[in-house]
Amino acid sequence: MLQARLGKRFPPGRDSAAFTLQVEFQAGAGVTVLFGPSGAGKTLILDSIAGFVRPEEGRILLDDEILFDGATGVHLPPRARHCGYVFQNYSLFPHMTLRQNLEFAAERRPRLERHRKVNEMLERFHLAEVAGRRPHELSGGQKQRCSIARALIGAPRLLLLDEPARGLDAPLRAELYTLLRQVRAEFRTPILLVTHDLDECFELGEEMLVLREGRLAQTGAPRKIVDHPASADVARLLGLFNLLPAEILTLDPGRNSSRVRCGECELAGPYFPGHFKGDRVWLCVRPEQLKAVARDPRPGPNRIPAQLLSVIDKPSTVRLEFSGDIAVEMPRPAFEPLRQTKEWAVEFPAEALRVV
Repeated sequence: MLQARLGKRFPPGRDSAAFTLQVEFQAGAGVTVLFGPSGAGKTLILDSIAGFVRPEEGRILLDDEILFDGATGVHLPPRARHCGYVFQNYSLFPHMTLRQNLEFAAERRPRLERHRKVNEMLERFHLAEVAGRRPHELSGGQKQRCSIARALIGAPRLLLLDEPARGLDAPLRAELYTLLRQVRAEFRTPILLVTHDLDECFELGEEMLVLREGRLAQTGAPRKIVDHPASADVARLLGLFNLLPAEILTLDPGRNSSRVRCGECELAGPYFPGHFKGDRVWLCVRPEQLKAVARDPRPGPNRIPAQLLSVIDKPSTVRLEFSGDIAVEMPRPAFEPLRQTKEWAVEFPAEALRVV
């Protein structure tokens, strides 16, 4: 179990703004994902836990051992923390073969055990046939597997992964995900993984920590966060929602209903617990939950007239971008009969609406 409370400040510089990291979280067995945009503080958290960066305040405990304590001045060096770290650029020694990289990481083990363990890791990570090559002679996937094997060979108590799928193509990315699921199952080492890829959160993560500007904006299971973003900021970070300013006009808990004004239109929705009539909120709805239809002279309920601005083809769907920052994603077969439509309306199903 990892328990971390971190405070680190960077003052403004001539060409840089000030930045403050202030977070507190726990990470147990399995994969805990640090999710957020570039510059949110994700790698800084990993570097602080690994001992490469010294926070100004806080406390880090790993299996009840104090790695850092700002109040008492404890700050164990990286080599004493027993954390495996897989960096963005792999950080393999370029002058060493793959086998030598693993041997170096296992140098604290007795010689015979070291030889056995290196061979075991080469076989487990399917690297035995390229063990004599140097990093520049390996593919991206091979370098990534070697980097993970090197991080694990010392039997770390915590594995830190900084965007492990960065720069990998789709097949190698899928191969990496399979490998990390095996690592999670076989080694039972707690994993803290940094990413800004939401698909990666769902592929690997059991717990998700959403970071924004050095703060935790929301924590929970990936599905829970996607289904119930805590704020408009979190919804924007996820990149999955239409966010439209609205005002709540009526609320009826008995009928589980509401009405909201969005622009010049009124929409029916479910009851929104914790809100009041007159609240100004953000209407939050997924593009795939909306329906794009041909505009009718007598528009039906929950339909907003909109001008189609662009059509973006995807492998199995079509994304329609409308005026008012409204996006609709629909299956291609459903779009084809509407391709020549000139005037459009967007239908907002009442059950799909939520507010933040």
